[in-house]
Amino acid sequence: MLRFEHVSKRYPNGTMAVDDLDFEVAEGELVTLVGPSGCGKTTTMKLVNRLEEPTAGRILLAGEDVAEVDPVRLRRRIGYVIQQVGLFPHRTVLDNTATVPVLLGRGRRAARARAAELLELVGLDPAVYGGRYPDQLSGGQRQRVGVARALAADPPVLLMDEPFGAVDPVVRERLQNEFLRLQQEVRKTVLFVTHDIEEAVRLGDRIAVFGQGRIEQYDSPAAVLGAPATDYVASFVGSDRGLKRLSVTPVERGDLTRPPVVHLADSMARAGERMRAEDARWAVVLDERERLHGWIPLPEGPEPPAGTVAERARRMEAWLPLGASLKRAFSTMLQYDAGWIAVLDEADRFLGVLTPDGLHEALRRSIDADTRSVERAEVRLENVGAV
Repeated sequence: MLRFEHVSKRYPNGTMAVDDLDFEVAEGELVTLVGPSGCGKTTTMKLVNRLEEPTAGRILLAGEDVAEVDPVRLRRRIGYVIQQVGLFPHRTVLDNTATVPVLLGRGRRAARARAAELLELVGLDPAVYGGRYPDQLSGGQRQRVGVARALAADPPVLLMDEPFGAVDPVVRERLQNEFLRLQQEVRKTVLFVTHDIEEAVRLGDRIAVFGQGRIEQYDSPAAVLGAPATDYVASFVGSDRGLKRLSVTPVERGDLTRPPVVHLADSMARAGERMRAEDARWAVVLDERERLHGWIPLPEGPEPPAGTVAERARRMEAWLPLGASLKRAFSTMLQYDAGWIAVLDEADRFLGVLTPDGLHEALRRSIDADTRSVERAEVRLENVGAV
């Protein structure tokens, strides 16, 4: 969808803003450009919609050289979201959102109908917010309007320059969550500029880590965190990159262990026999549909208690879906002071449990898999025994 071919930008004073960029962004991919201030991230983005012109190389959008396209026509095909939002203060939210479709010749009624759809999509009820003016909105709401306006003409490419940098951390996280949800629905090709490695890791399908005008590494978030290509990248992502990697490493079936399982209708005597047979101190309790109900400890004493498991089962709050991040798993363990977490499939059926050891091994396998370019399931870990 978007291709940089040996693109450079040198200013008249001799400053090399970007130097020999050569990379490709696939259709529907979200690529984050991350690096310190002045490293060329924003310049790279502005080269796409010709707010800046390259001094060497070329940029292809859907196979077409952007240098051969009228700049005004090009910019109307590309969504652009900036930190300051740039809404027209004298126009309502609905009319701000409808701006580009009107410029493209769509009728006012159709443009406003499209604007209303997009406001709904970004979580703003058009009946409530459509008639308001920008100064009547919070910072987070203005950013949502900015995203809706950028999407109004259904552009194939979306450029976002520090779009969430001007709001407080709580609102920023909400906007990131909302944007991830939105991207799953619209699947735009996105270049997203940020100086925050955690934001880059959280949002990007791939990350371009910029040095001074050059890309030092272009890879998946997990690979950048697990196998930095240079000392510069390792320094930039930080010494806590292992913790950051937790947020981009999903829980997989191979990470789980299968403890003893009993069902609500089982007798306590039968439940005790099963736990003793597997030398376990507890068992997971499932209902008749194999869905998680809770857990039960090994009965104490020489005689098993009377009754059924249903009468003595304890609720289990520490659970998560398969595919959730290891960061979420770790957070859940801490929140519930849990020694294990139940993992469920899409139908809420029980698959197994993730333990702290399993979480650690999953992270190690993920790093080794990226280093060796193999699947996680193919990695065999060597554990050092106690000395």
